[in-house]
Amino acid sequence: MTPDTANLLTDLLKQVSRSFYTTLWVLPRAVRPQIGLAYLLARATDTIADTELVTVERRLGALQLLRDRIIGQRQEPLDFGELSLNQGEPAEKVLLQRIEEAITVLEGFSAADRALIREVLVTITSGQQLDLERFGGATGNHIAIPLTDPELDDYTYRVAGCVGEFWTKICRAHLFPAAPLDDAALLRDGVRFGKGLQLVNILRDLPKDLRQGRCYLPVERLTALGLKPADLLDNRNEPRLRLLYDRYLDLAHDHLAAGWDYTNRLPWSCVRVRLACAWPILIGVQTLGRLRTENVLDESKRIKITRAKVRNLILKSVLLYPLPGLWRNLFARAPARRS
Repeated sequence: MTPDTANLLTDLLKQVSRSFYTTLWVLPRAVRPQIGLAYLLARATDTIADTELVTVERRLGALQLLRDRIIGQRQEPLDFGELSLNQGEPAEKVLLQRIEEAITVLEGFSAADRALIREVLVTITSGQQLDLERFGGATGNHIAIPLTDPELDDYTYRVAGCVGEFWTKICRAHLFPAAPLDDAALLRDGVRFGKGLQLVNILRDLPKDLRQGRCYLPVERLTALGLKPADLLDNRNEPRLRLLYDRYLDLAHDHLAAGWDYTNRLPWSCVRVRLACAWPILIGVQTLGRLRTENVLDESKRIKITRAKVRNLILKSVLLYPLPGLWRNLFARAPARRS
């Protein structure tokens, strides 16, 4: 791997996601390149899917081309130069321009690692394609038909739950292959871990998504409250939505609790992996706490945890790690689900 190519997994990854870069930095070297590259490729597919200046048909076509290149069904090099010009973020523009370097890194991994990366990217892109097909023509003046509960669960699996499976398999293979663990339970809770993080994002981004014509809250649930998706554009309707919204906060909390169980099932000696799992869980559950008290339909506020709070959570998790009881209670001290 040349210095320029290695830069993909350091400087460029840091530019496209500071939060994930912190998680990647703490991971052991044995899995850092594989997980970092999988994230970059997923970020590239997400960038394509979100390029609103380009038609839905062109985005779907570009996603298919990249998917085929990732899994080896297409050998011709990709050129997303024109697509990159439509990016508002410089780092995402560079990512699309350097996509062939990312493919070169992928091809340098072992066959087993390539298979795992390809598997998770196929699932992620299938979720992004479904999302474009559902919501591609929607606008703030024309909100698409919301998902059903099974469709919401399927979507959170495709774009995030599958990452929990990938993370588990790659870490199992490289870091603790002989540890006596319940692999079925790990995979199950790893999926819930990913679903929980995605559901937090969906619930937090509700006002923004609505103004783009996207509503992820199931239609039958809204109808039962006498609400239509368009009603959620008015933040005065937040009290009417609150009971339903809190139920999804509870679901996200339960998923994150499963993620915390997952983290604590990992070998205690795998400090770096456990910390990398703990940080997004603790940040996620703190975000849920704020979503319980704010007007979640107010588009003028993007509810998030401050950087100071994030640094405090990270520091506390590191300092308490040598004290298993206190460390495990970090999640218990986070805002609880509704009783």
